[in-house]
Amino acid sequence: MGILRIMTPAKIQLLAVLAFGVAMLMIENQIQRLDVSREKLERSMARHEGAEVEQRLSENASPPSDKDDVVIIYNRVPKTASTSFTNIAYDLCGKNRFHVLHINTTKNNPVMSLQDQVRFVRNVTSWSEMKPGFYHGHVAYLDFSKYGVKAKPMYINVVRDPIERLVSYYYFLRFGDDYRPGLRRRKQGDKKTFDECVSSGGSDCAAEKLWLQIPFFCGHHSECWNAGSRWALEQAKYNLVNEYLLVGVTEELEDFIMILEAALPRFFKGAAELYRTGKRSHLRKTTEKKAPTKETIAKLHQSDIWKMENDFYEFALEHFQFVRAHAVREKDGELYVLAKSFFYEKIYPKVS
Repeated sequence: MGILRIMTPAKIQLLAVLAFGVAMLMIENQIQRLDVSREKLERSMARHEGAEVEQRLSENASPPSDKDDVVIIYNRVPKTASTSFTNIAYDLCGKNRFHVLHINTTKNNPVMSLQDQVRFVRNVTSWSEMKPGFYHGHVAYLDFSKYGVKAKPMYINVVRDPIERLVSYYYFLRFGDDYRPGLRRRKQGDKKTFDECVSSGGSDCAAEKLWLQIPFFCGHHSECWNAGSRWALEQAKYNLVNEYLLVGVTEELEDFIMILEAALPRFFKGAAELYRTGKRSHLRKTTEKKAPTKETIAKLHQSDIWKMENDFYEFALEHFQFVRAHAVREKDGELYVLAKSFFYEKIYPKVS
């Protein structure tokens, strides 16, 4: 009471205001905590409700055999580790219950005649016995929408540094690989190194031989195969972004396989583990391959064709790394696929 007697009314009023302010801050803090708790509860309930709806839909859906008509086309570019990846599909097809078919074209010609294009599109879309199907072969991109069909396949592919790819192909034609070591190759007996070929201006190592990944993605238009065509480059980029589910790079093949498994487990469940531990994951290796010298690389870099092919490769690499950044995370040197990051809420009318 003594303290109150000596305190002026102004001081008492100030204390009262301060006490009121502290009380209001505490109340506001409690309200914020309650709001956070309410939001968490609503989110949890929404996830639960969404999961229930998804479960009901899956239970009421037709059996997978009736609706499993997915088709994947892997129009593989030569010497991009395509055999290593395709062997994984062959190893998984029995366990995961899908079909694998090799598209074998005459003389490995990547361009089909118009009549073959029509036949191929009809086969892929109507061959029910081969669905779900994984088609692979050295074939240029084909736009199914041109042929009057409603269902389009999903395209995937892998690209490689253009010079690395050409060097690998050069030695492959001469020395083969450890996949079929006894098979006689077209240029067998030619001991000239890639460096010697470039230095002497040989045709097998000419800059024009770099022009392959762009036309494979560009497609069946005549301009796609015109080496150095700016239109072909832009069309290849457009198709990569708009027509391909995923395009990986040889240098990061394991990441490509991991993302495919996460996106398409119907086909690729178990693929990443198989790639890491399977005996066939690194099966095909070109023998007698020698890395080109800096002088050889510098000479090829002067070519406009290399600049375009490298532009396309860098574009594909950047896009793949963007996709990967949103699909996986690295922890302790290991990559992990990200869990599902979306859910459904406010679902009306209520499903009974």
